[in-house]
Amino acid sequence: MTDRRRARELGLRLGILPTGPLNALTDVTGVRVGHVTVIEGDDIRTGATAILPHDGNPFQDKVPAGLAVGNGFGKLAGATQLVELGELETPIVLTNTLAVPRAADAILDWTLAQPGNEAVISVNAAVGETNDGYLNNIRRRILTPEIIRRAIDTAAEGPVDEGAVGAGTGTVAFGWKGGIGTASRRLPAALGGYTVAALVQSNFGGVLQVAGLPVGIALGRYSYHTELAATDDGSIMMVLATDAPLSDRNLTRLAARAMAGLARTGAAMSHGSGDYALAFSTAPDVRRTARRRAALATLSELPNDRVSPLFLAAIEATEEAILNSLCMATTVTGYRGTVEALPLAAVVELAQRSPPL
Repeated sequence: MTDRRRARELGLRLGILPTGPLNALTDVTGVRVGHVTVIEGDDIRTGATAILPHDGNPFQDKVPAGLAVGNGFGKLAGATQLVELGELETPIVLTNTLAVPRAADAILDWTLAQPGNEAVISVNAAVGETNDGYLNNIRRRILTPEIIRRAIDTAAEGPVDEGAVGAGTGTVAFGWKGGIGTASRRLPAALGGYTVAALVQSNFGGVLQVAGLPVGIALGRYSYHTELAATDDGSIMMVLATDAPLSDRNLTRLAARAMAGLARTGAAMSHGSGDYALAFSTAPDVRRTARRRAALATLSELPNDRVSPLFLAAIEATEEAILNSLCMATTVTGYRGTVEALPLAAVVELAQRSPPL
């Protein structure tokens, strides 16, 4: 049992748009999420998180995608081909820095085994990472392709576990325990009724703000202030999904808006931070199926003049996903010490003392 609560459950006002039913990445129909968490002895605190764009074969039924980079201190496998072609052809796996090659192996094994891929000889595996080396003995490289593949094989629709799970098991954000967080926004019918959702792996520094409140300053924990947060280095992976029929160009623009959501939380985006956002669309009208790749394709996509509400949705969903990663994480003791969970009671007290809008 845990007394952790999601940010919205604390009574915090987060944006103006309504959430989807689950307030999660899986509010985008067909998207699945899976975790594998590895906790062993006193020094292993790590894992992997897999995101599948739909319930079919993503190599044969590719989805358009875009990438935005805030600060590029990271190891995002598959990034150059994704940018070049504007499409995603595999699950996305998030894990720790030194497990990226093994996560790519897991994706390759899974992809090559899919029916219809018997002749495939080239695969662009998408793997993101953050470094969990404070709580996890990362040099032991405990994760194998077989372990990581379990995250892909168990990916499912429905509620998404958050906090110190999967790729967020050993992460630290703003000097508190970080982890996996997710959130969604659904546009009103008059604006298309589309859903935009985010999932993050938070592991970065800065001066925490929660719904505009200076929580980091009020609680005396922020970058360059305590020994644990002596620097603001660290990274974040942000994955956005939408059912809006967007081109890869406008998905790149959508991904860039995740950086605004990141900034709202007080992130420093420092020299040693890898700040990445990947966005994809599940809309059937814009998928790159085998038929469309073999001939001239006719696609139906949203024009530029209709994407602004989606941009706001991306900002709000990313901000809330980051806050959920902190609110749902529990205190973890690991390789080099203990990282405390964000004290939710103190956050609520600060919010109650703030002047109402």
